[in-house]
Amino acid sequence: MKAERLCAFTDGVVAIAITIMVLELPIPEGTDLSSLKPVLPLFGAYVLAFVNVGIFWTNHHHMLQAVKHVDGPVLWANNLLLFWLTLIPFVIRWIGEKGITSLPAAAYGGVLLMAALSYIVLERALIRVEGEDSQVGAAVGSKLKEWVSLTGYASAVPLAFVSPYISIAIYAAVSAMWLIPDRRFERRLNLQG
Repeated sequence: MKAERLCAFTDGVVAIAITIMVLELPIPEGTDLSSLKPVLPLFGAYVLAFVNVGIFWTNHHHMLQAVKHVDGPVLWANNLLLFWLTLIPFVIRWIGEKGITSLPAAAYGGVLLMAALSYIVLERALIRVEGEDSQVGAAVGSKLKEWVSLTGYASAVPLAFVSPYISIAIYAAVSAMWLIPDRRFERRLNLQG
C-alpha cells in the first residue's frame, strides 16, 4: 500500500480528535470577562492538548513523506499511535470536569507517554519495511528529543501525585521542545530531492 492512504486516514482521525476536543469546551455562563475564569483551566488544557496532537501529526506527516510504501505491521503501528492520540479528548474532558487534580493529570501524561512510545514503534516498523539505509532509517538519527520526551512524560506521571501543576509544567516543556517540527526528515528529503 502507498503511504499516501495512511496519511489521509491519519489526517481524518486527527481532525476528528481535535474537533471532539474543541466541542468539549464549555460555553461561559455570562458575557463579561469574569465569566471566562471558570473555563480557563480547561481552555489551557485544550491548548496544551491541541499543541501535542499537532506535534504528533506534524512529525507523522514529515516522517511519512520519506516513505514509499507500508505494510500490515506499519498499519497496525499507526493504529496504535492513533488509539493513544484519540484518548487525548477523554483525558482533557476528565480534567475539565474534575479540575487540575492528580489522577487526571497523571492520566494525561500516561496517554502522552504511550503515544510517544507508539510513535517510536511506528518509526521502527517503517524502518523494517524500508530498510536501515532508507530515508526514514537515515533520518531517525540519535533520538535525543524522543528520549528527553519519554523521560519527561515518565517522570511527570508520578509527579502528578506530588503536584499536578509540576506535571503540567513538564508536559508544556516537552511540547515547547517540539514546537519546531522534527527537521530530520525535511533535511533528508531535501538532500535526496
